[in-house]
Order: sequence, then C-alpha cells, then structure tokens
Amino acid sequence: MIKFSTRSKLLAIPIIAILLLQNLILSECECDDQVQGSDHKVSEALKYKLIAMASVSVASLIGVCLPILVKKNSYLNQENDLYFPVKAFAAGVILATGFVHILPEAFETLTNPCIGERPWRMFPFSGFVAMVAAIGTLIIEVLAMGYYKRSEMRKARPLNFDEEITHVSDHVHNSALVSERLDSPNLLRHTIVSQILELGILLHSIILGVSLGVSGNPNTIKPLVVVLSFHQCFEGMGLGGCISQGQFKYHKIVIMVLFFCLIFPIGIVIGIGISNIYHGSSPKALIVEGILLSASGGILIYMALVDLLATDFMSTKILRSFKLQLGASFALLMGLICMSILALWEES
Repeated sequence: MIKFSTRSKLLAIPIIAILLLQNLILSECECDDQVQGSDHKVSEALKYKLIAMASVSVASLIGVCLPILVKKNSYLNQENDLYFPVKAFAAGVILATGFVHILPEAFETLTNPCIGERPWRMFPFSGFVAMVAAIGTLIIEVLAMGYYKRSEMRKARPLNFDEEITHVSDHVHNSALVSERLDSPNLLRHTIVSQILELGILLHSIILGVSLGVSGNPNTIKPLVVVLSFHQCFEGMGLGGCISQGQFKYHKIVIMVLFFCLIFPIGIVIGIGISNIYHGSSPKALIVEGILLSASGGILIYMALVDLLATDFMSTKILRSFKLQLGASFALLMGLICMSILALWEES
C-alpha cells in the first residue's frame, strides 16, 4: 500500500497551483471592470472578511468532525441502518455542489465576453475539462487499486487460505485474518476516495476564498458569510464520512481536517493580499478560475455518483430492505435540496 505521507502531498496541489499561477491571475486587466461605488468601504469589508474566516472555519470543523466523532456511536456506525441515509445526505450535498454551485459558475466564467469569442465560446470547455477530470479520477483509482492487487498477488499465499474462508466459525483467529485480507481492498479504496474527494473540495474552497478576499464591497460579503458557513459545513459532512471509512490514524486525520478547515481562510488571506492588484475580469484570471472550477466540479460529481452513491445504493444491505431504500433516497433528495436552496440564497 502506498504510504499516506506520499499521497498526502497531493493535498498541497491546489495551494501550490494557485501560488504558481499568480503571474497569470495578476496580469493586466484587458476588459473594463465595473466602476466601484462610493459604498466600497475597505475597512468594513475587512471586518466581514475576518468574521467569514472565523465562521467558515468553525462550520468546516463541525461538519468534517461530526461523522468522524460519531463513527463508533451505536446509532451511526456502519452496521446500523441509520448510517446509510446519513451518508446519502452527505453525498447529495457533494453532488449538488458540483452540479448546482461549481459547474454553472465555471460555464459562466469560461464564456465571459472578456476572454473573447474564440475559442472559448465556440466549444464547451467547462464540460470538457469536467469530463477529463472525472475520467482522470477514475484512472487514478484504477491504477492505485491495480497496483495493490498486483502486489497482493505477488505475496506468497498460505496453503490453508481457502480453509480459512470455508471454516470461519471453526477458527476464530484465522477468520479474523481472512476478514482483514478481504477488507483490505475496500479499506484502500476508501483511503483513495477520501484523498481525491478532498482534492476536489480544496480546489473549490480556495477559489471561493480568494474571490471573497478580493471583494471590497461589504454588501456583497455580508450575506455570503452565513451561506458559505452552511456550505462548508455540509461539504465537511461528506468528506468526514469518507475519512472515517478510511480508518486513518489520528495524526493523519488531524492533517486532513486541518487542510479542509484552513484552506478557505487561506484563500481569503491570499485574496486580501492581492486585492489591490487583482483584476477579476482579466482574461487570464478568468481562464485559470474557470478551468480550476471545471476540474473541481468534475471530480466532485464523479466521486458523489460512483464512489459514494452507487457503492451504497447497490450494496446488499440496501437492496434487501425497501424501507432502507426509501430512507436513503429521501436523505439524498434532502441533501440536493439543501444545497440548491443555498444556491438560491447566494443569488438573492
């Protein structure tokens, strides 16, 4: 199995990418920005940005830690029926985030008149990048799982391995060994899923943070504080559920939680730092933002549909229980509705 220390470096990719692309984002504006009104109060806007940093961080911490802390609770562990509706709700949140929040913004960004007609408005680049990101996620999962399978096949298999499976009830120690061997591919899969899911969320979160940080209008920032807090809390629930299934050690969980909770404030700090020279409507800035949003949307949609929903909804436990199917479906719809309402709230 690939060590966590190697895979965890992937979590720094969104931050490194943003910092390396600053020369693009800070380029000269080639499209006139809207004239800023007299109500642009920098000091008041800064106050709300600091409030947003604190509020979003706390909401993110609550959301991501809740599934982790209640994992061993008798009502919300993986053996309990309530676990599946809770996870379905979180998956619905992630799915709606990709479809309702990220992709529409990506399409709008890459079809902005400021970047010109050719080639951006002649081809659906947002959908193309999202598709490539989704397929890329699939390939990463296949390569990682294939590497693990080949490594396991190279290992010498005990002569009594088949007997361990056949006579589970007769050999308690051996049955535990067999169970561990059979569960290890699923454990690796949960580990990979949680890492890639966090990558997609980090890309989206840092872009939101930078956008909020460069804004100088308090009337724009104030309503977003509450909306983004709920947004990050719900996203954290989905991520926390995947992290809990990965069965990481405590220090690894802390690293992943800190990345998720701090990435949005880091984006705000970056936005504040470049607010005087940032031109949000410059062609290069719009292209970079649109591509990153499209990739993030594609990753989240793939993870929600394939790794979260399809896996659980097609599991034997749900297929055998019509009541559980209804409960999980209702929870999924509630997650979709909640994030859709937040999208309406953002536009109001």
